[in-house]
Amino acid sequence: MPQRPIGVFDSGVGGLSVLRRIRTDLPAEHLHYVADCGHAPYGNKSAEFIAARSLALAQFLVDAGAKALIVACNTATAAAITRLREKFNLPIVGVEPAVKPAVAATRSGVIGVLATSGTLESAKFAQLAARYGSNATVIVQPCPGLVEQVERGELTSEKTRALLAGFVQPLIDQGADTLVLGCTHYPFLTPLLRELVGEEVALIETSAAVSRQLARRLAELGLLAEGDGPGTARCWTSGPTQNLADLLPGLWGETLAVASLPTCD
Repeated sequence: MPQRPIGVFDSGVGGLSVLRRIRTDLPAEHLHYVADCGHAPYGNKSAEFIAARSLALAQFLVDAGAKALIVACNTATAAAITRLREKFNLPIVGVEPAVKPAVAATRSGVIGVLATSGTLESAKFAQLAARYGSNATVIVQPCPGLVEQVERGELTSEKTRALLAGFVQPLIDQGADTLVLGCTHYPFLTPLLRELVGEEVALIETSAAVSRQLARRLAELGLLAEGDGPGTARCWTSGPTQNLADLLPGLWGETLAVASLPTCD
């Protein structure tokens, strides 16, 4: 069982930021990644639709032999992780905006949270902000259109720059010295963000914490792969396979064959 793969899914390519970290931290693990590009973005979809997609994608990965699941999407975690844990008897790790470490890191007492509307409007985020945000001012900023720019591979285009500046500058103007990247797509925009906000603003995302939690859960259950790697990686998408294949060298760091995701509803 330790040699079985870890299954990771996201609405699109954003979860590759989490997948990269898992590959760095756990190089012996085999990885199965599903990008639901045919239904991206999730941020403007209903919670019920996202939950249904999440259950279908998780079932595909479980049927493919996954020993653990990573919900590499903040919106899907908020909408579906409880139902996933009720249905599947295996380790399931989700992602959530890193409000707690941001509150610990801020010097000004003001943090900004960049995320999709679906994440920011969820009960899970409200609970998170209430639990950890009492010691700081938490300013939320929905970022419509930003996921789509990453999905197109437009990480440095003028349109992406203008969108990002419009979302970030109001937070900086209100005193935020720490920004939470509350969507797994956003870490791919870190170089552009650095140009916009400089080096003094902390940028916090969750891939390292997700990878650590995954490693803990696998170790507890005796499921860690043995050896130093290299593990394999396989990729499926519900969108055009060539679109994802073209993005993988820049976002994942190497070329991978991309298969069409079988219809799963």
